[in-house]
Amino acid sequence: MRTNFDFAPYRRSTVGFDRLFDLLEATARTETVDGYPPFDIERESEDSYQITLAVAGFRPDDIEIVAQNNQLTVSGRKPDERDDGRFVHRGIATRAFERRFQLADFVQVQNASFDNGLLRIALKREIPEAMKPRRIEINGSAANDCGGDRLEDKQAERSAA
Repeated sequence: MRTNFDFAPYRRSTVGFDRLFDLLEATARTETVDGYPPFDIERESEDSYQITLAVAGFRPDDIEIVAQNNQLTVSGRKPDERDDGRFVHRGIATRAFERRFQLADFVQVQNASFDNGLLRIALKREIPEAMKPRRIEINGSAANDCGGDRLEDKQAERSAA
């Protein structure tokens, strides 16, 4: 069952979220039913994530990880092996795959590890100092500041001079 969601009301009332809405609409259009290889996405802390892919039958040399333009692509290709008829049943999938993950702004790949048929990719959001919120001090004094001279007194001094 597939439902279409209309983002037009949100597009009209927000500024700067075009990329997010485009991504959501594109994801809805290209929904894949192929769940190979299976994966988990874990949130380890506020700004740290880990993607774990189950890639049984692959070696680290058979897998390529590419991060480009807020997109992480994990692909695997097994070298051609001749099946000499020795397998009675072949249940471990070794077909080529490609998984794409859309990364938010400032999310960087930290490292990747391979252990017991699981590929783990560590991600971390690192917001540049210039992009972090900062408090802006307000200069000047308030018009009804009790500690300072009143506005009428200052005007009277100017006219007397």
